[in-house]
Amino acid sequence: MKLGEYLNFLSYVKTLEELWDAHCRQMAIFGFDRLLYGYTRYRTETSLGDPEDFTILTNHGKEYIDGFVRDGLYFHAPMLKWALHNEGAASWRMIQDMNSDGTMTAQERQVYEFNRSKGVVAGYTISFTSVSMRSKGAISLSAGGATSQDEVDAIWAEHGDDILLMNNVAHLKILTLPYNTPNRALTKRQREALEWVGDGKTTQDIALLMGLTSATVEKHLRLARESLSVETTAQAVLKASLQNQMFIMEA
Repeated sequence: MKLGEYLNFLSYVKTLEELWDAHCRQMAIFGFDRLLYGYTRYRTETSLGDPEDFTILTNHGKEYIDGFVRDGLYFHAPMLKWALHNEGAASWRMIQDMNSDGTMTAQERQVYEFNRSKGVVAGYTISFTSVSMRSKGAISLSAGGATSQDEVDAIWAEHGDDILLMNNVAHLKILTLPYNTPNRALTKRQREALEWVGDGKTTQDIALLMGLTSATVEKHLRLARESLSVETTAQAVLKASLQNQMFIMEA
């Protein structure tokens, strides 16, 4: 799709799956065949939050994601460190420069060697504008085949503004769509109970509205807290809202 067509598509897409499939195909047009998008709403000075709460979208293979994300290599990735303190787009040439001048830490070199072993060597990273001090999102665009960083930089010189715009709009759209990890997904009843709490209803009110006993409502709220890994119902309402799990349109 051309720029205008793609932005129009993003404006009306209704599911994360449809958006991500189209975005991968759109970036592949420019030579970026492997993407890794990450977003957290729970960043602190020393942590990015529980990985179970990350929004992770990727078309990398399982072996790469297991090593880079689940084994925690991402935390020491040079481009992630750049993204945490910057906004906009950056060439992976800075990684090559760090390797050449010997300024990589041992942990950064471990990430560098892992990426090299998987063919993730040339690309760009985009760091999105944060909507709060606790949130951060970024996407890595990895070029395929034997594409060099010089070739990637040439592509960016010609199409970088359009690529950056497409990714920024895709990111903003992702923030509006439901995203659940299997361990964080709410059942319909849990979601409904939390929605009523969000509307200010008491347990007794919710029992009457849902046609249940108060004990059953309390059970749904407890299970919702457990699913979302929080201690209070107020925290559950906030997290479910941030994950777009509340007040959603049923298919």
